[in-house]
Amino acid sequence: MSAKKMLAIINAEIHTIAQKEPIQGSILVEDGKIAAVGQVEIPAEADIIDAAGASVYPGFIDPHTHLGVSEQGMGWEGRDYNEITDPVTSQLRALDAINPMEDGFREAREAGITTVMVAPGSANILGGSTAVLKTGGGQLHQRVIKENAGMKAALGENPKRVYSGQKRIPSTRMGSAALLREALVNAQNYMHKIKRAGDDPEKMPPRDLKNEALIPVLKKEVPLRMHAHRADDIATAIRIAREFDIDMTLEHASEAHLILDRVVESGFSAIVGPSMGTPGKIETQNKTLEAVKILSEAGVTVALTTDHPVLDIYQLLHAAAAVVRETGMDEYQVLRLITINAARILGVDNRVGSIEVGKDADLVIFRGHPFDYLSTVMYTIIDGDIVYPPEA
Repeated sequence: MSAKKMLAIINAEIHTIAQKEPIQGSILVEDGKIAAVGQVEIPAEADIIDAAGASVYPGFIDPHTHLGVSEQGMGWEGRDYNEITDPVTSQLRALDAINPMEDGFREAREAGITTVMVAPGSANILGGSTAVLKTGGGQLHQRVIKENAGMKAALGENPKRVYSGQKRIPSTRMGSAALLREALVNAQNYMHKIKRAGDDPEKMPPRDLKNEALIPVLKKEVPLRMHAHRADDIATAIRIAREFDIDMTLEHASEAHLILDRVVESGFSAIVGPSMGTPGKIETQNKTLEAVKILSEAGVTVALTTDHPVLDIYQLLHAAAAVVRETGMDEYQVLRLITINAARILGVDNRVGSIEVGKDADLVIFRGHPFDYLSTVMYTIIDGDIVYPPEA
């Protein structure tokens, strides 16, 4: 079945996320947008999905993945997430390496995950621009919600390990911080030269893509998306963000709960995870699901991530269920971590993350609760089109 111009989901238990308690009724979709929710008069021309006995949620969101740039089941041919030839590659764009046919997108749709952020890897101090896109719905350019959703940055073990092996900076945490500052200063100087040139092309500096890519960060138009696990790396990241008066999100944030006051004072959001699995590095030894609860209760805006392919993308729901089980967090609050919180952190909450009139019709219909391992996805809908099951 393929959605026409109008789609109605009837007899549903609707978890809007905009409010805690579900409502009974229908959702009317027109031209890919949510047109009405609740007690809705269904037009005769609408395609119908009868969701009796099922529940409808907004499409789930993973705000930190490497979908399409780290292709499943492939070697170097699909390994396009780290340009490990230079520790500062701010000019790169994840969008240029995404293969929308990569199998992880299918797995996302099957799990009801409709929106993801795709980022470069964390080998470099500055890895390049991230992008937010839908997991289905046409060609790549048709899926993009936000072409530049932030600048990937990294501190800690990864850059140190990669470049110490090349006998070059950064081989220490000092070197990593110094390179980040240097790149930001270079971009500041470049921006000042452009400003001084005004309308005089003769005074305009030669175009520099590395510096150009950092101007939106310096103007607070996009955040640094900072890979940082250990508490001292998180503290360094916050310190540098304050020095340059820039916005930032804390990505992974495995030990953010250990410097809770500093994180809360910063006002920065935290994308936590992957919290399941065996710690693979020294800097992840203290990762814990409890961090999600501690940060959330302290007022930090928190979302969950699989860091796909570190965890398979479908395990986003498993991770959320584990948070409920292990920490006792309220199910509704945990649902917010993979819907509206993630959307807000990505700056796309005007379009996705909750079931509200005017937002994109990205919906998932579940038989059972999504945190129940035995529950199944009946339909995944993106922009009003049924993308799972594919033959629908």
